[in-house]
Amino acid sequence: MTDLYEAIESARALVASRTSLVPRVGLILGSGLGGLADDIADAAVIPYADIPGFHTSGVPGHRSELALGVLAGQPVAVLRGRFHFYEGYSMQQVTFPVRVLRALGCEALLVTNAAGGLRADWHAGDLMRLTDQIFLPGLAGHHPLHGPNDDRLGPRFPSMVGAFVSPLATLARRVADAQGVTLREGVYAMVAGPAFESAAELRMLRAWGADAVGMSTAPEIIVARHMGMQVLAISLITNLALPDGPAANHEEVLEASAAARPRFGGLIKGILAGM
Repeated sequence: MTDLYEAIESARALVASRTSLVPRVGLILGSGLGGLADDIADAAVIPYADIPGFHTSGVPGHRSELALGVLAGQPVAVLRGRFHFYEGYSMQQVTFPVRVLRALGCEALLVTNAAGGLRADWHAGDLMRLTDQIFLPGLAGHHPLHGPNDDRLGPRFPSMVGAFVSPLATLARRVADAQGVTLREGVYAMVAGPAFESAAELRMLRAWGADAVGMSTAPEIIVARHMGMQVLAISLITNLALPDGPAANHEEVLEASAAARPRFGGLIKGILAGM
C-alpha cells in the first residue's frame, strides 16, 4: 500500500458507488456477533473481496462483509467481522477498514470483540466496557502508525490518554442501566495470537492490571483516535482465562457469543438510538 490516502479514497469510492447512504457511526462486530447487521434496514451489503484494500477473514464467526443502512435510527456502516494480525496481515492492513469508515463519514466507532475474562469473580457472558487498553504487539514494535505520517489523516504523535473517555461511555452506562444489563468496566489487553495465553502470561496480564484479554481491537482504537473519532468498545467475556482454569477454545467463544447476542444486540441498539 504505497499511498495510504489514495488507497483509502479508492475503497471509499467503491463503497460510495454501491449506496447513497452517508454513515454517521461505524461498527465492528467481533467473533459470532455479526448477526446484529441482519437488523439493518435497507442494507447495502458489500463483500470485503470487492473493496480495494480489504481482505477476507478465515476465522469462523467472521462473515467478511460491509453492511450499510439504518440501525436503531442511525445511518451506520457495519464491518461484519475483521481480519487479524495473527492471520498474517500487517497492523496497517488490519486497521485499513477503520480509515475507510472515517472517509465514508463516520464520526464515531463502536467496537465489539470476544475476550477472555481475567477475573475469577466474572462469568462467561458478561459484558465489559473498555476503560483503557494494553497493546502488547504495539509495545513490541507492531504498531499501525509506524511509517510516514500523512497529516491529512491525523497527527504524528496522537495521545491515547483518555481515549475511552467520551459522551459515548456515559450513554452506554445509562442505556445498560435502563435495560437492566450488567455492564462491567475494565482494561483490555491485546495479544498477537493465535495461540491462547499460557498460565504464566495470564498471571502477568492480571498483575499488569488487565481485566480481559483478546486478539484484536487495540490497533483499531488507535487508528480511530488518530483520525479524531469518538470510540466505544465493549467486550463479550466468552470464557474465563484463568491460570488454573480449563484451556480456552474457539468453539466456546462462538457458543457464548450466540447466547449473549440478544442482550448484546439490545445494548448496541439502545446506544445507537441515544446518539
